[in-house]
Amino acid sequence: MATGYTRLQIALHWLIAVLIVANYFFSEEMPDIFDGMLEGKPVEGLTPLFHVWAGVAVLVLVLLRLVFKVLSKGEHEVAVSLQDKAAVWTHRLLYLLMIAVPVLGMMTWFRSMDATADLHVYAVNALMILVLGHAAMALFHQYVLKDGLLLKMIRAR
Repeated sequence: MATGYTRLQIALHWLIAVLIVANYFFSEEMPDIFDGMLEGKPVEGLTPLFHVWAGVAVLVLVLLRLVFKVLSKGEHEVAVSLQDKAAVWTHRLLYLLMIAVPVLGMMTWFRSMDATADLHVYAVNALMILVLGHAAMALFHQYVLKDGLLLKMIRAR
């Protein structure tokens, strides 16, 4: 598994995390705003502006994070144990959903594609379940297993 992360990787991780969680809390009104938009009503307020552009920012930052992950010499995951394999696949699913959610959201919003709206919501819910599981496992490693895993995403190598 990874031995540590650079300052840039850590900054991207936490910035993406904050944007995802904040955007989740700014999403409650979006179905009504989107339906109004489809009916020709003007889009008003900061909620849709924040939600849409935070989603775009997540996509850009995740793609940057993936580029740095691929280029990083010390972060190539080798899954040996079942626990390692579960971690690797959870990360892969997180990346997939962190790309799929904003893409589906942009298709919904910028192309007024009502057909993708439900897919966006389902993908968001799956992403939030994985995010909560990811955070819970990081805390489990830090405070139950006491293996210092969480510190890797706080202190740069």
